[in-house]
Amino acid sequence: MTRHYTARAAVHAELGADGRTRLATLRSDGPYALRAAPDAVYLVGAAAGPLGGDELHLELEVAAGAVLAVRSVASALLLPGDGESGAHVRAEVGPGGHLDLALEPAVAAAGCHHRSVTEITLADGATLRWREELVLGRHGEPPGRYTARVDVTHGGDPVLRHELRLPDRTLHTSGAVLGGARCTGSVLLVGPGLAKEPHAAEGLAVMPLAGPGVLVTALAADSAALRRRLVHGESLASG
Repeated sequence: MTRHYTARAAVHAELGADGRTRLATLRSDGPYALRAAPDAVYLVGAAAGPLGGDELHLELEVAAGAVLAVRSVASALLLPGDGESGAHVRAEVGPGGHLDLALEPAVAAAGCHHRSVTEITLADGATLRWREELVLGRHGEPPGRYTARVDVTHGGDPVLRHELRLPDRTLHTSGAVLGGARCTGSVLLVGPGLAKEPHAAEGLAVMPLAGPGVLVTALAADSAALRRRLVHGESLASG
């Protein structure tokens, strides 16, 4: 009998009386082991996966005026199994709060069938940095199936509605999707003082959004080149 895992982890950051951010909630579950460090909250893989059929949920809440950084210590390996795996992230940031999430790449292993859903709600005056990276397959293997959806609102208005669908390897290599790239990623910045003009270069696009945001997207043959392009794009977006 196949057993599927459902995990629910959460972080709640709030502003203390001394003006410093404190973690009111730090709840780990399943593969999501959360560890607080001076510079950030780190995701530590406590188990393999997600495997097919697993459902992972992460809730991030940043209260008014608080600051939260979220990092990971290693890449996440998306593995095959019985059914589709899912990762659901819901984030809320209060007025004057800041959320900075930058995880190590997710690797879509051969045979995986994974769905990622992210919902981010920003209050007026909240700011955001959100970086995601994807590697299509381990060394020498074809990638699995992968779908990602990101919905972001700021002050009740939509900032970004973005979806990436990679259901089949023949579509991955289409010039209309990823071409020959094996790695793709993005950085979403929301806040004041960001670039107003778009920029395009080989494997890189910097796109100002309708609201107070900029989306940086990049493609590359390997994860190191992808990171360099995202760092360069973010520097352009930050003005």
